Amino acid sequence: MSVQPTQKALRKVSILAIERVFASTLLLAKDFFYMASLRDGKQKGLGLNPSFEINLVSPDGLPVSSFSNVALPADKALDDADLIILPAFSGDFDLLRARYPEILPWLRERHSAGSIICGEANGAFWIAQAGLLDGKEATTYRRYFREFAERFPKVLLNQEKHLTDADNLYCVAGPTSGCDLYIYLIDRFCGASVAQAVSRDILYEVQRSYSPGRIGFGGQKMHQDVAILQIQQWLEEHFAEKLRFEDMAREHGMSIRNFMRRFQAATGDKPLHYLQRLRIETAKNLLSLTRKSIKTISYEVGYDDASFFARLFRQHTEQSPNNYRRQYQQLDTTPPDRRSTSTYPEASNPSGLVRTREKLV
Repeated sequence: MSVQPTQKALRKVSILAIERVFASTLLLAKDFFYMASLRDGKQKGLGLNPSFEINLVSPDGLPVSSFSNVALPADKALDDADLIILPAFSGDFDLLRARYPEILPWLRERHSAGSIICGEANGAFWIAQAGLLDGKEATTYRRYFREFAERFPKVLLNQEKHLTDADNLYCVAGPTSGCDLYIYLIDRFCGASVAQAVSRDILYEVQRSYSPGRIGFGGQKMHQDVAILQIQQWLEEHFAEKLRFEDMAREHGMSIRNFMRRFQAATGDKPLHYLQRLRIETAKNLLSLTRKSIKTISYEVGYDDASFFARLFRQHTEQSPNNYRRQYQQLDTTPPDRRSTSTYPEASNPSGLVRTREKLV
């Protein structure tokens, strides 16, 4: 099973409402988590009552006016939320900082208390300004790349990723990658069945032109072993290739024994298990977002033997690949000749890669 900390129950989700916020991004987040709270409540025997709070919060608890002049009533002032969403906004960030001095200390206090904080597009500016992203990877919408880099030189801006995670701090480039993050967080707090139901109800028709990336590995990069960080990055980009950890260790000037010890000390995971998780997470995306066969997906993530892949998938997720896919996909009435073979083009594997078979661990 994946190495994950014990997750406490979700009590409060707070979505920041400020002047000139994009109402669409704010309300999208609220819809996702409200639906999740209802489904989770029903699963817990609460009937039609939500299992956790979802609030629009403003620094002073007063209503705000969105970018498109939509009046947005705040449910309350800044609170002790377990999960904070910082939507995109229009306008001058320095003016907003001066207008809302309460936001930065609030974010620092909630992060120190263990809350998860998510910034969408320029919403990530708030997290960076609070100093929480120093030395950590982050992303934002491409039109903000230059400004972000100039403002926050200590932050490791990744212009290639649409989603980053580090130390319970998540940054997404825009609304579509935000949807990927919300489903991941719903899965984390409410379980796979609730996340799959919400995904089925809201996301099935989304057609991505990019790879959402993998979530859940950022916490394993919060270490100072540069060689291991380089190896982790290489594995994320070449996970489907044939590889030998002995060769990897030699290239970084380590014995295999020292490599195994350093990798586990830095990440908390054995190298083989880490690689398996990379492959399984990629397979989960392919199963939920494409109609590719199990055999094809098995090959694309690095396994020639589909039966072996299915056993490994079950070991990591406690369900078969077919059951995982079935929970995500609705009955599709699209005529067969009009169906797309993939909604996830970047997942197509380049030809010529040699696969490797592993032992189950």
